[in-house]
Amino acid sequence: MIQLIDPALDSYAEKHSYQPSALLQELEAYTYAHCSSPQMVTGSLQGSLLRMLVQLTGARRILEVGLFTGYSALTMAEVLPEDGTIVSCEIDAANADVARSFIERSPFGKKIAIRMGPALETIAELVGPFDLVFLDADKENYCSYYDQIVPKLRSGGLLIADNVLWSGRVLRPTEETDHAIAAFNAKVAQDSTVEAVLLTVRDGVSLIRKR
Repeated sequence: MIQLIDPALDSYAEKHSYQPSALLQELEAYTYAHCSSPQMVTGSLQGSLLRMLVQLTGARRILEVGLFTGYSALTMAEVLPEDGTIVSCEIDAANADVARSFIERSPFGKKIAIRMGPALETIAELVGPFDLVFLDADKENYCSYYDQIVPKLRSGGLLIADNVLWSGRVLRPTEETDHAIAAFNAKVAQDSTVEAVLLTVRDGVSLIRKR
């Protein structure tokens, strides 16, 4: 595994970025204390990036593929307009229960609709267009998600894909997930219908704008 950024610099960046609400801080702490794979939580730095991108794009309709414990959905909901909506896909009932317990406590929770089940099936049922999509689900299906999402993204809309550096394993892929992320990155780079920039934030974040 490659350390993408010095932890001290990462902490410095967090301290000099937008600070999350008390509820989000509690959610992150709860996730680390009680949930499996807590490193999957979005966290304050990436949450600040999502928050900024929602505001910059003027998004009103958001699709989230991968709710986990709800941090990313809640941080985006905080800056959505009153009539804004987030459809969030999740397959793990335990994670969804944690997310609901925090969403119900938030004054912005009414903007979030959780859809349980395989995300590919859920997305197929949804009607676009969406202004912004946050993709942070099973990596093996990233290319399949991409094929479903892009047609439902408005022109000028933004797809944000997480974990696109996969702890550096995209440089020398050996396992199935490594190859899946590398294939996704190649697919995006070769798609003339979008333009993208891959950022070295946390585990890699791609910003993909539909032309």
